[in-house]
Amino acid sequence: MAVTLVIGSQWGDEGKGKIIDYLSLQSDYVVRFHGGNNAGHTVINNLGKFPMHLVPSGIFNKKSKAVIANGVILDLEVLILEIANLEKAGIKIKDRFYISPRCHIIMPYHKILDRLYEDAKGKKKTGTTGRGIGPTYADKVSYNGIRISDLMNKDSFLEKLDTQLRIKNKILAALGAKKVSKKKVIKNFMKFREKIKPYVSNAYPLLHKAVKDKKNILLEGAHGVFLDNDWGTYPFVTASTVLSGGVTQGVGIPPASIKNIIGVVKAYTTRVGEGPFPTELFNSESEKLRKNGNEFGTTTGRARRCGWLDAELIKFASQINGYTGLAVTKLDVLDGFTKIKICVSYTFNGKRVNYFDGDAGFLRRVKPVYKTLPGWKKSTKGIKKYSELPIEARNYLKEIENLVGIKIKYVSTGGERTEIIKI
Repeated sequence: MAVTLVIGSQWGDEGKGKIIDYLSLQSDYVVRFHGGNNAGHTVINNLGKFPMHLVPSGIFNKKSKAVIANGVILDLEVLILEIANLEKAGIKIKDRFYISPRCHIIMPYHKILDRLYEDAKGKKKTGTTGRGIGPTYADKVSYNGIRISDLMNKDSFLEKLDTQLRIKNKILAALGAKKVSKKKVIKNFMKFREKIKPYVSNAYPLLHKAVKDKKNILLEGAHGVFLDNDWGTYPFVTASTVLSGGVTQGVGIPPASIKNIIGVVKAYTTRVGEGPFPTELFNSESEKLRKNGNEFGTTTGRARRCGWLDAELIKFASQINGYTGLAVTKLDVLDGFTKIKICVSYTFNGKRVNYFDGDAGFLRRVKPVYKTLPGWKKSTKGIKKYSELPIEARNYLKEIENLVGIKIKYVSTGGERTEIIKI
C-alpha cells in the first residue's frame, strides 16, 4: 500500500468510511487531513454501527495508529463524545491516537455566526451544516484563530479568547444576537483541555519516519471533490481543500510520497443542501434510491437529493486528483431497477460542454446527456466475487471504467466490512 489517499469523488456521502475501514486492515497509520465535523463516515463492523465525524475511521484496526492532522478543525465537544463512544465499545485508543497541536478549534461564537450568516442570506442561503466550519476557517486565514496549542497553554488561550470575544461580541450584537459569556467558555474549555490533553502530540516526525520506513499510511479524505473550496460548485462548497494537493498542507506529507489515490464513487449520485445537481431526479426513481440507499446525512440527518451517476463529474475528479483506481460503493442499491442511466456528458445551448467550463450558475443550466443500460433486477447484496455479479452489473461497472478512463479496484455490495469485492 505505501501511502494511499482515499477521496470522495462526488458531493460527499460516497461511502468513504466503508472503504477506509476496509483498507485500514493493512494500514500502520490512518490520518485525517482536512475538514471538521461537518463530514461524517459511517462504519459498520462486529462492534456495531459508528458514525465517525473526527476520529479517523481506521481506529477500529487494532494495529493502526490514528492521527488528526493540522488541516482538521475541531469541535472539542464532538471529539470528546466520539472518544467516549469508542472506549465504551472497547476500542483501545491510548498510545494509538494523536491530535496535532496545530489544529484550529471551533469556538461557540463560530457556530452562532454560521447560523446568523445563513439567516441573513435568506433564500440565497448556502446550505451549511451550521457547525461553525466556515467562520473557523475564516478566522484561521485572517489570523484570528485559536489552536489546540493555545488551549494547552492557559495564558495563551485566555489572551486570545479575550481578544476574539471583544471582536466577536460586537459582531453578534450588531446582528441582534446575545453576547458569548467569557466565563462560560473558559469553564467548558478547561474541561475539554483535560480530556484531550493525553492525545495532543506532534505526529509530523512520526509520519515522516513512517514514510521513510515504507510503512502503510492511509490518508482519509473527509468530503467530496465537488465540495472543494476552489474546484467545487462554489459557493456551495466546504471551507477546506479536499483535493489530493491538500495533503501537504493538511498533514505535511510531500506529494511524491503518495503512491495510490483511490476515488470513491457511489453507484449513483447524491447531494445534501443547496447547489447545482445536473442529474438530480424528482420522481419515483429518486424516492427509490433514497429509500433503498438510506440516503439521510450521517452528520445532519437531512434527506439527500438523489440522481443518476454523473460520469462527467467523476472524470474531472479523476483528472484533477490523479486517481490510480476507483472504489464503487452501494452497487446493491441499484438492484431491482429495470433501466439505469449514466450521464456521459453535458450540453449548454446545444453545444457539448465540460464541468470546468462554468460556475455554479452555469451548472444549473446544463443538460445531462444520458446513456441507458439494462438493470439486473437481481440481488447483488453481499456478493464478494466479481464473477458472481449479474452480467448487467458487470457491464455497468465496465461502462464507468470506459467513461472515466480509470480501472475499478473495489466494489462495495453492502454496509458490512466483508461485503466488498476486490478486483
